[in-house]
Amino acid sequence: MLNPKKLRRVSDDLLARANRGYDRLPEEELFTFAEYRPEESEPLSHTGYSYWRSSLRLFFQNKAALFFLSLIVVTLLFTFIQPFLPNQKDPVKIYNDASGLQIRNAPPSGAFVFGTNAIGQDLWSRTWSGTRTSLFIGFTVAVAEALAGVLIGVLWGYVRRLDFLFTELYNVFDNIPQTLILILISYVFHPSLQTIIFALCLTGWLTTARYIRNQILILRDRDYNLASRCLGTPPRRIILHNLLPYLVSIITLRMAMAIPYAISNEVFVTYIGLGLPLRIPSLGNLIVSGIDKMMEPNLRYQLIFPTVILSIVTISFYVIGNAFADASDPKNHAA
Repeated sequence: MLNPKKLRRVSDDLLARANRGYDRLPEEELFTFAEYRPEESEPLSHTGYSYWRSSLRLFFQNKAALFFLSLIVVTLLFTFIQPFLPNQKDPVKIYNDASGLQIRNAPPSGAFVFGTNAIGQDLWSRTWSGTRTSLFIGFTVAVAEALAGVLIGVLWGYVRRLDFLFTELYNVFDNIPQTLILILISYVFHPSLQTIIFALCLTGWLTTARYIRNQILILRDRDYNLASRCLGTPPRRIILHNLLPYLVSIITLRMAMAIPYAISNEVFVTYIGLGLPLRIPSLGNLIVSGIDKMMEPNLRYQLIFPTVILSIVTISFYVIGNAFADASDPKNHAA
């Protein structure tokens, strides 16, 4: 083992020899001035990362999501331009033949593309009108659920003093089955579009608020948020810039799932007789009317057409929502 004193003498000797060597060199060789060349400067290490560009790139790489996105876009566009096409019939008008009798249960033909129902109404017009009604319910509930769920979830998770209040409020609403709330509100109030939307929005925020609250609790006390609070950053800015960008995938997924879920609930409420009145076409009314004809082979078309539209909407939003939620997760942007 080397003696520390001997090791120190050896290092001092080497340093002295090096200094003597440098002393024998001319001064102009010891120090030279470097010429400044801006073009040879070291460039900044900028990756050009963009959150939304990376999210969209990952989303468009999903072929299944692209297929269903194209399908739902075409369906939505046709749903809203259908009334403006030529030779379109009134969805609530009852059509009669030359003798004045109602054209009941007519099969699909050139005059009636989807046929007619039991009272002589055109199913083509009623199907697309009902799709517009159901989509309006779905989008309205989804937007209301997102706004209420995000607001309550952020306050619930970020403001500690409100935790007890929102926890008790959540427990009260969560312990009451949503089906029971739908039935009670539809029974107490007059069945209408506003009644169904109100009933669905009353408890629709629960799941979104709980997910947002749990994520806020995870992100709230991370180092960069603690540093922001120490620097005096307002809570509103911390929430908008430090917390909500991490929750885009959850919000997107919940909105995408809320649309088919609201339409399914509208179909269920109509099936038990507490949905929209028959004068308002909806997918629920059409499916319930078609169920009565399910056992008659010649009349099954009255159930098939609205069911196909409902299936397209439900499956498309489910696949698109999950695909975009995965694409918008920052953890998947590492590559």
